[in-house]
Amino acid sequence: MPLPTTSFRSAGYLHLQEKYSLACLPHDVSSYVLDRGVRRTEIIDGYRAEYYPRKFWPGEAVFDHLEFALRQEGLHLGLLRALLPTIPPEEFVGYVKSKPTSAYARRLWFLYEVFGGKDLDLPSVTQGNYADLVDTTLYYTGVPERSPRHRINMNLLGTPAFCPMIRRTPELSVCERKRLNERSRKIIDSIPPEIYDRAIQYLYTRETKSSYAIERETPDQKRSARFAIALREAASRDYLQKGALVGLQHAIVDPRFANDGWRDAIHEQNYVGSTVELGEELIHYISPRPEDIDGLMEDFLEASRRIFRSEINPVLAAAAIAWPFVFLHPFSDGNGRLHRFLIHYVLAYLRFVPDGAIFPVSACILRRPRVYEASLEAFSRPLLPLIDYQLDPNGRLTVHNETRDYYRYPDCTRMAEALFGFVEETIETELPAEIRFLRQYDRARELMKRVVDLPNRHADLLIRLCRQNNGTLSKTKRQLEEFSSLSDDEIRDLEASIRNAFEMEPQGEPPSEAIQ
Repeated sequence: MPLPTTSFRSAGYLHLQEKYSLACLPHDVSSYVLDRGVRRTEIIDGYRAEYYPRKFWPGEAVFDHLEFALRQEGLHLGLLRALLPTIPPEEFVGYVKSKPTSAYARRLWFLYEVFGGKDLDLPSVTQGNYADLVDTTLYYTGVPERSPRHRINMNLLGTPAFCPMIRRTPELSVCERKRLNERSRKIIDSIPPEIYDRAIQYLYTRETKSSYAIERETPDQKRSARFAIALREAASRDYLQKGALVGLQHAIVDPRFANDGWRDAIHEQNYVGSTVELGEELIHYISPRPEDIDGLMEDFLEASRRIFRSEINPVLAAAAIAWPFVFLHPFSDGNGRLHRFLIHYVLAYLRFVPDGAIFPVSACILRRPRVYEASLEAFSRPLLPLIDYQLDPNGRLTVHNETRDYYRYPDCTRMAEALFGFVEETIETELPAEIRFLRQYDRARELMKRVVDLPNRHADLLIRLCRQNNGTLSKTKRQLEEFSSLSDDEIRDLEASIRNAFEMEPQGEPPSEAIQ
């Protein structure tokens, strides 16, 4: 991030990270105190830089910068988890005693004991108001749980051990005000009864195919059917359990690559990369080490169950559960599909979608891959430089440093914004388009029957081929045996019926079969 030409000093979290050489993911805001200059803000690539006049310098002590950070920069759990346990207990006791009524001191005290796993030699607070651990004006939060010892409301969206963070951005506020759940119910309720079941079935089929297509896979019919069934049953089962997720992975991947538990059971380190030349792999993402995955998944599932009990918008809850899951990558295969399944599971379970319905979100992801990739890269890009890894000639990757805590507190703000976009596009584009298609299809079949009452398969084939070819059947396709018994006049009238139903303008014969 470009810095001003005048001299400056880092403050808050950035100052502490630099001073104590802390390895952690960057915070969304960095603070600088200028020797001269006025207060200003710069935003570059989603990160915010805050510049303060000299009078804002907090001081030299670690607690000065911790309080400045909590007051000006929000909550950076990754840095606090790395830093707080390194402060000697006697120093922390002295700090808390020096500020017995400070809400900032009590917040830090609470986190110090949670992260350290033992109590300081301090008496419990017996008077004063409870203070929220997380500023509810800056972040989406969970149901408060009181800590009487510190008189702190633990209102993290997740838990101190694992907590996706979602900032309250203007974009998310706009998304929430759109009340997309109400819009979706109106559209679903408007589907004519005679096509309702077909429309819903199409949405499940579309989601299944698109989710596999994102992975560039074409599943066999059995796996496709099992995935579609799982989507239909999502709202009636608890998938925030290890056994349920393992069983689902078995159902949707090739049996040869199914896991009997998390990938720690086979000690597999997985990663996402692409081959740039023979023997050369470009690494895009590295998941937690196999020895860390069991503990992280346990913390993730506990945090996800707490998110379910929160009162945030279901789209936010889906982002806070589905994206951290794919970052953890607990299985050898199928993590992406399970990640997208969890989106539907959360939306269905929290009744964001009408009962029995589904949004083909994967179809939108497939059309807008850069938006989806950007949501993943918001976490993966700053993570990769922190990992010391080695890739052997056989493509096996080994991580040499401690990385577990990097995955505990992902900032899911960009993911939530992206998911709202996918959901809105589904509601405003996918659902109406499918309903319109089914109505047009039924109209086409009705008009075609006035010409020839074709067998269903023949009629479906003719409609598909005509729609692919500007409303006419090409000369080559005219030779198919399905149409051999039809006269040229009948073909012409059937083509006209299809164009009429689908509101297509008649076109001349295309110059070649290459457009088929």
